[in-house]
Amino acid sequence: MNTPAAQMPESDKPLIIFLMGPTASGKTDLAIGLREQLPVDLISVDSALVYRGLDIGSAKPSAEELAQAPHRLIDIRDPAERYSVAEFRRDALEAIESIHAASRIPLLVGGTMMYFKVLLEGLADMPETDLAERAIINEAAEQHGWAHVHAQLAKVDPETASTIHPNHSQRISRALEVYRTSGKTMTQLRAEQARQQQDLFSRYQIVQVAIAPHDRKVLHRRIERRFHLMLEQGFVDEVIGLRARGDLEKDLPAIRAVGYRQMWEHLDGDYAYSEMIDKGVAATRQLAKRQLTWLRGWDNLNWVYTDTESGENRKKTTLINEILNFLPHQPL
Repeated sequence: MNTPAAQMPESDKPLIIFLMGPTASGKTDLAIGLREQLPVDLISVDSALVYRGLDIGSAKPSAEELAQAPHRLIDIRDPAERYSVAEFRRDALEAIESIHAASRIPLLVGGTMMYFKVLLEGLADMPETDLAERAIINEAAEQHGWAHVHAQLAKVDPETASTIHPNHSQRISRALEVYRTSGKTMTQLRAEQARQQQDLFSRYQIVQVAIAPHDRKVLHRRIERRFHLMLEQGFVDEVIGLRARGDLEKDLPAIRAVGYRQMWEHLDGDYAYSEMIDKGVAATRQLAKRQLTWLRGWDNLNWVYTDTESGENRKKTTLINEILNFLPHQPL
């Protein structure tokens, strides 16, 4: 149950606000509205908005909106580069500390649920795959069987081994490979991750809000309208310009973003313009479905619905006031 602000326990911990929700739910507009009511600075939590030049198809806030309410972690990477969840966590924590140092409140807004999850739960610093070590483990399994390799794992990491069936070759191999290449067991690495999570909650008071329409059909209509608006705003020319650089290809994370991949493949000649629209809208709806699936299982989440049960849109001021009710009286 959501706790009204009047009943929320006061805390000396600095406040962080999360504003989450599926794509096209109106997060940016509400975040800007909240900035008019609170001393908040915005941090973008969106894996597409980090890339320069991905403006129209990513629904990046306009220049006017960014002038009114600057967002951190927007336009920080070239689309030819990759941006990991570990980098996001590092950059977001630095931004949070900087905002608190200025006696303001960090408002993290976006729809990349993995980014929010990693920020909350920490990140186990697992080593990258070592193909040579994996080959040695597989050779031992061929000679002696996976039960033998499982026994080797149990000697160095009994806790992890106890959770893996002796016939589950892939998990056994990875756990043993992690130990041999890093010198740390998976149990140790996961304990470090748990400490990261405890550290975040021990240092900050975190209020998490999700927005969405009651009716998924309403969200689907918004997604379709927005995709057509992107086309009117020049989405085709934007992707033509990205392709003209000559150093980008569709398997890069930036170009894999919803909408960009479909447009790229259309310009490759894979399918017609009308089919690109259908595929782009469908892919965006699938993204929204995944985002909502994440949020349904989210702990300590306060829901705000952007429409009534009859489908009527609720006023922006009403939504903002509802969000304000979730916050302590004196955030800082």
